Amino acid sequence: MSADADPTPHPGAPPSPGPLLLFDIDGTLVRAGTRAHRLALHEALAQVHGVDADRVGLRVSPAGRTDGEIARTILLDAGVSAERIDARADAVREACCRAYARLCEPDLSDCVVKGIPELLAWLGQLDGPRLSLVTGNYEPVARLKLRRAGIGRWFPAGQGGFGSDSEDRAALPPIARRRAGPRGRPHPRKQTIVVGDTPRDIACAQADGLRCIAVTTGRFGADQLQGADAVAVDARELHAALAEMIADHLPRAPE
Repeated sequence: MSADADPTPHPGAPPSPGPLLLFDIDGTLVRAGTRAHRLALHEALAQVHGVDADRVGLRVSPAGRTDGEIARTILLDAGVSAERIDARADAVREACCRAYARLCEPDLSDCVVKGIPELLAWLGQLDGPRLSLVTGNYEPVARLKLRRAGIGRWFPAGQGGFGSDSEDRAALPPIARRRAGPRGRPHPRKQTIVVGDTPRDIACAQADGLRCIAVTTGRFGADQLQGADAVAVDARELHAALAEMIADHLPRAPE
């Protein structure tokens, strides 16, 4: 069995771990309050590569892409070689995180998707589900964004998969599962659920064999989110979809 294979239960084995819920951020937990994020990345590209990202533009939608992938796409369009991009990727990440810390609004609570604080509070009081992240944001950007949105406390440090871990979003769920698993064993696929708002969130879940709940609180409608196990239009429907998927771990009503 590979190190990443789901363990096979056997008689006398301890109970299966509870669900691991991997939340995207932009469009899922917070609305499009990301102007400072875009400005920070563009400032980093100018500082490290001398590239005016606003002038170059971005020919593809950034939705669901990692910060590193967005940076690479802009730089390639500006004529920067792949070798130079690779060599300075860490410098771009560090410059972006510094700029975001300076540019980020002090209060992002108005950007939180309606009903999300209540949903996270409900999940947080359950005995079983664990909350984590899978996001294209560089981790320091993600942590600061959620902290200033007032919901960072639900997502523990040392957990999740971020754009600072890989440019490839499909690589992030396995990273998050490894960080969540005991003694170096990844959290089981069958107990992991991705929650996101873009086709790329669905694709990264499918690439790792995970279930996915898509939400239409971002820029994509239900007809564009085919392939998800469930589609929710708001936090209330997301609550219902999660309750159904994690039903075995909800507190049982007294008889």
